[in-house]
Amino acid sequence: MKLEDVNSIGILGAGVMGGGIAQCAILAGKKVMVRDLTDEICNNAREVILNSRFGFNGAIQLGKMTEESRDAAMSRLSLTTDVHDLKDCDLIIEAIGGGDDGAIENKPMKLKVWAEMDEVVNKEAAFASNTSFFTIADLAAVTQRKDRFIGMHLFSPANIMKLVEVTRTEDTSEDVVQLIVDLTKSWGKTPILLKDVPGDTGFVGNRIMKAVRREADKLVEEGVGTREDVNLAMTLGFRWPAGPYPQGPNARSGWK
Repeated sequence: MKLEDVNSIGILGAGVMGGGIAQCAILAGKKVMVRDLTDEICNNAREVILNSRFGFNGAIQLGKMTEESRDAAMSRLSLTTDVHDLKDCDLIIEAIGGGDDGAIENKPMKLKVWAEMDEVVNKEAAFASNTSFFTIADLAAVTQRKDRFIGMHLFSPANIMKLVEVTRTEDTSEDVVQLIVDLTKSWGKTPILLKDVPGDTGFVGNRIMKAVRREADKLVEEGVGTREDVNLAMTLGFRWPAGPYPQGPNARSGWK
């Protein structure tokens, strides 16, 4: 399968990541079907794509987009609560978040959904998970298309951040790897091609940041310095654009 063979993309999850991925795809000229559990979630995703901080209407106000290009992009977007509406998609991208336990991602839910999608979606379609943490081979194992399964981790917000971690398993076919690399580039992003490893250890970005936060937490716990000191040391001393600790009263971090 080549990029030009992908006529429609199905996206599982209409949250922040799913909506951002959809925004990338429709802007690049692909038809997209986003699926989530309720009409309310789907309608909110459409509103975010149009009117959020990085939405199309804001881009129009900044002169970075025309109303015509916005309307053309939105005409390529469909949202649904029916999983069977994705059956003819050529590529499925999963962007399912966490559950009620506060975890960023829910592996059992991803496994359940991928097994279901394998039964629903045409057998030639490729599957890509946006997971930032779980071993790709584990997700692929519940399907009958291990050779057509790959990791495609975009950073948040997906429609702004430029890096994509493309993670292949031992079974992923070369044409699927090339497809995701080409798709990533068509969205104006930069892919890095990674090897899948067992253990749910995450990929390059998250593994390094987890180690950074672990050491930063030790420094604070030992009384060497405050969080603010650590941030200043890394931004002023090493010219990082931001320190390891989020700033502001509403800032959150996914690191435990």
